[in-house]
Amino acid sequence: MMEVLDFLFNMKSMGIEAGTLLMFGMLLALLLVGIPLAYVTLLVALIFAVGWFGPMAVPLITSRVYSFVSSFVFVSVPMFVLMAAILDRSGIARDLFDAMRLVGGRLRGGIAVQTIFVAVILAAMSGIIGGEVVLLGLIALPQMLRLGYDRSLAIGVVCAGGALGTMVPPSIVLIIYGLTANVSIGDLFTSAFFPGLMLASFYVAYVLIRAYLNPEMAPVPEPDGIPLSQKLGKLKGLILPILVVIMVLGSIYGGVASVTEASAVGVAGVILSTVVRGEFSVKLLKDAALQTLSTCGMIVWIGIGASALVGVFNLMGGINFVSDLITGISTNPTIVLLFMMLILFVLGMFLDWVGIALLTMPIFVPIVVKLGYDPVWFGVLFCMNMQVSFLSPPFGPAAFYLKSVAPPGISLADIFKALLPFICLQVLAVALLIAFPGITGR
Repeated sequence: MMEVLDFLFNMKSMGIEAGTLLMFGMLLALLLVGIPLAYVTLLVALIFAVGWFGPMAVPLITSRVYSFVSSFVFVSVPMFVLMAAILDRSGIARDLFDAMRLVGGRLRGGIAVQTIFVAVILAAMSGIIGGEVVLLGLIALPQMLRLGYDRSLAIGVVCAGGALGTMVPPSIVLIIYGLTANVSIGDLFTSAFFPGLMLASFYVAYVLIRAYLNPEMAPVPEPDGIPLSQKLGKLKGLILPILVVIMVLGSIYGGVASVTEASAVGVAGVILSTVVRGEFSVKLLKDAALQTLSTCGMIVWIGIGASALVGVFNLMGGINFVSDLITGISTNPTIVLLFMMLILFVLGMFLDWVGIALLTMPIFVPIVVKLGYDPVWFGVLFCMNMQVSFLSPPFGPAAFYLKSVAPPGISLADIFKALLPFICLQVLAVALLIAFPGITGR
């Protein structure tokens, strides 16, 4: 016992190389045991703060945590989560899907294409992926299966489309990256807008090509016989969502409001939409608020733990050590960048994106700047990489979200198999962003 205590209080003697190896080994071991990431990072940060610097270093953790949670822009996160929670409980998404179904007409693969369009609009309203995948899984997936769509194509469209909230502003991933990397979130939103649409267009092109090469994958729907007056009535379902998108993104891009203020405008717009539709109730607002509290509590705790760990690691000299290690791989900046993308890709298979952003960006962003790259462009690249993590096995969250509402005959193996073509499209998008940084407008 005394030997263990003596080791813990004399960690500094082992040097930064062994210290880094021990830290990440401890992280991995505790995660494999099943302890949540937030508690693991906070525990390891506390152990190394005391072991490396002594008990007097503990206040350093609290100061690091305070700087994370006191950011004004962080207020926008619960606002956008609240928007998504209210959308989950309203009929806005269903009416939006019905309206887009009329726009799609009798196009082969039209239901799949309209699902992607609806996903883009929902992403632009809230920036959250979990609710989107569940909503589309409840609304679009049964519709496509009923019409005879290929099951894998339908599953892939719902999961990949629902995950577009990662890229399309106002993305929570972009906000967290902006806070971590200390770059303008407005610039991130502007730079991510076209790449997000580009990825969505890849999905649309893939669906149309598959549908026309193999017509049995996406049968043309029969005429529904709905009178023109009823069709025009259904098109009203497009009005409120588009108004909310204009209110949120228009106020940011127009310079009228900051991201935080625009998030409040968005919540007001969604609540007003439920009032106009006659769906508003105290229960709806209470349930949405409780879901928001749960989601944001998870984000905040991961942020606290990751901020503390990165702060201690930085004081140990670990960030400089890892930075020199990564940049020492090659003198070619592109090789170094690809290596960082590989690290993010591997981490994305096992960790939540919040933890990945908060743990790696304090190390990666200074390297990116040192290599001469734009940190805003790198932020868009990071979000595109996280798109892959939402779909990739073994822990792709989008697949688990869909499994929770999918018909009984659809297994997780079926879902991950259906996602492979869409993962390839995401990797292609990452490659294009690296080869042509101008896509982001930077």
